[in-house]
Amino acid sequence: MRIVLIGSGNVATHLGKALQQSGHSIVQIYSRTQANAAELAEQLCATPIIDIAAMDTTANWYIFSVKDDALPPLIEHFPDVKGLVTHTAGSVPMNILSRFRHHGVFYPFQTFSKETAVDFKTIPLLVEGNSDQTTDTLLHLAREISDKAQLASSDQRGQLHIAAVFACNFVNHMYALADDLLKSHQLPFDLLIPLIKETAGKMENISPQLSQTGPASRNDQLIITKHLHSLEDHPHHKELYEILTDSILKKLNLQQ
Repeated sequence: MRIVLIGSGNVATHLGKALQQSGHSIVQIYSRTQANAAELAEQLCATPIIDIAAMDTTANWYIFSVKDDALPPLIEHFPDVKGLVTHTAGSVPMNILSRFRHHGVFYPFQTFSKETAVDFKTIPLLVEGNSDQTTDTLLHLAREISDKAQLASSDQRGQLHIAAVFACNFVNHMYALADDLLKSHQLPFDLLIPLIKETAGKMENISPQLSQTGPASRNDQLIITKHLHSLEDHPHHKELYEILTDSILKKLNLQQ
């Protein structure tokens, strides 16, 4: 396929490389800034453009890979094209692309950084199409670059995205708070790395609820009270500790 990437960020970079490696041709890279478009275009042997009017309207596939709030204005000014049009957003419904005859969603479910190489074969790729034919096409394309391709509706993707905020973004914030706490007592964060790896590794074999450990899982009020007392000088940490402890107790039906 001849593909146009609309966007030059983390997702566009890794997705473009994966599609190119599977035999597709990336013909254009659109970005609002020339430098960003040129950087990715050079890597993918494509043409950089910063003007929607310069869009190649004969391509087979157009992939919007931009921030969610940038989608509506781009779509509004996009030329009428006959090719397949998709976006890569988790929380944006498919029907935002309804003005295009063949449209859908091609959502790689992973966190990306340009500097970090990824194996796309291991990344879940969730697709949705506006017709059976489009859905079949997207599923076929997804299976070319991922071993974990599957269908997911707009509602399912939205819920998955929320779950990811809990499982990834919020957890990472907890790491940052733990780092702050350790630094205040002259301890390095890497002391936690083995514990973090062990906890994450358990998820491949048992459910999160069954793998829950710690004072809240034991309803150890003596330790909980001691921890809260120790956090008096860290009121934000203390507040979150209380909220999360209460949530664990309720989840495990240990609330008194």
